[in-house]
This record gives sequence, C-alpha cells and structure tokens, in this order.
Amino acid sequence: MDIRRSLPINRFILKPLLFIILAQAAIDLGLGIYLADLGPDAHETLLHTTGEWGLIAMMVTLSISPLMKLLKWPLLTIQRRMVGLFVAFYATFHILVFLQYFLGWDWSMIIDEVIERPYITIGFLAWLMLLPLAVTSNNFSMRKLGRRWKKLHRLSYLIAVLIVWHFYWQVKLDLLEPILYIVLLAVLLLWRARKRLKIRPFSSPEKQH
Repeated sequence: MDIRRSLPINRFILKPLLFIILAQAAIDLGLGIYLADLGPDAHETLLHTTGEWGLIAMMVTLSISPLMKLLKWPLLTIQRRMVGLFVAFYATFHILVFLQYFLGWDWSMIIDEVIERPYITIGFLAWLMLLPLAVTSNNFSMRKLGRRWKKLHRLSYLIAVLIVWHFYWQVKLDLLEPILYIVLLAVLLLWRARKRLKIRPFSSPEKQH
C-alpha cells in the first residue's frame, strides 16, 4: 500500500477506531462506577476487567507486526505505541484497584502478598517493567536513547510472558481462556523468532533457498 495514500486512512479511520475499541472497557467501567451498576461484586469486576483488557491490549500490540506484513500496510506499526500505552493504562488501573480495594494500601500486607503469592509477584514485576516502556513511548525518548530504545522496548516480549503467566496462575477452574492466550503468545513469539531460526512460515519448499 502506498504510504502517502494510507496516511489519511491511518489518521482518521484506523487510529480512532482502534482507540475506541481499546477504550471501550474503560468507558464501560467509568459508566458502571457512575451509575453504581457493576454488579454485586463491583471491586472484583473492576479487577477482572482491567486485568483482562491489559492482556488483550498486549496481544494486540504483539499482533501488529504480523498483521502489518500480512496486510502489507506499513503504517499499521504507528499504532503500536498507542496500543502499548493502553497496556500500561489497564495494568496500572488493575494494580491500583487491587491495592485500594483488596489490600487497603496496607504496606505490610502488600509486601506479604507480593512475596507469598507467586502470581502476584510476577504480575507486579510485569507492571514495574511496563513503567519505563510507557514513560519512553515518545519521540523525544527515541532520539535520546537511540539504539538503546529498541533494546529497552524488547522487554515487551518478557512482559507479555509474565502477564500471560500471571493470568494462568490466578485462574482456578476454567483453564481454556488462559491456554488460548498461551497458544496465541507462543505463535506470536515464534513468528518473531523465524528469522533467527531461518524459518520462513507459509512458504513452500520450492520457494525456500
């Protein structure tokens, strides 16, 4: 796709549409809080929804490069920064809900939970690693950090693993959903590893050299 022709589509259609989709959960939660309509266990609803949408936003972030190649739409990569900020937004919302409504900002209890519950430990670690990525998701940081910027933002792969791991560990009964995320994450990471492994997916033996 011609880059000049795709700029208006990217700016006026794709970006607003993607923003609305990813912001929908936050809008629904905001309305639910305002109308006191989050169900019988509002705090659990807040915790679950923000955590799940942080995970969804992370999967969308990692899916952008494969989709860019598949659709031959190079400007799709511009959306990665915005989607990544949604990951940080929902993850921060998620941890604030947990600290406020489940631990009451009791720091001794917070420390105990982080140490004694492994799924909380890796979730908290993933959030800490997200913070520098969110702070440096701007052109100024890219210029200042240079090549180090790319190295820093490769942490997103490890963060994705930790988030999926966190989700898997905290699910007690129905494991289908976390397993689906594990499979999706494995596919996305293997797609990225194909060049190092010298594998060309979806190509026939005759086309490989």
